[in-house]
Amino acid sequence: MPNVMIRRKPDGKLQFYVAKQDMEETVATIEKDTAEEWGGAVELTDGSKWYIDPISPPPVFPTTLRFKRG
Repeated sequence: MPNVMIRRKPDGKLQFYVAKQDMEETVATIEKDTAEEWGGAVELTDGSKWYIDPISPPPVFPTTLRFKRG
């Protein structure tokens, strides 16, 4: 389960960065993205899928979280 840095880009989209893999992609979809909770299945623009248990309340970005490959 790698540590993933997530930050909001100027255009409002989330950027997903895994340092040890030197991978940087934009988040395409998030299973749960509401005011009450955030997380679940996350798909990136390169087609890769990741997973994090939903977090309540949603995190404040930028943040570092542990994800599983989905």
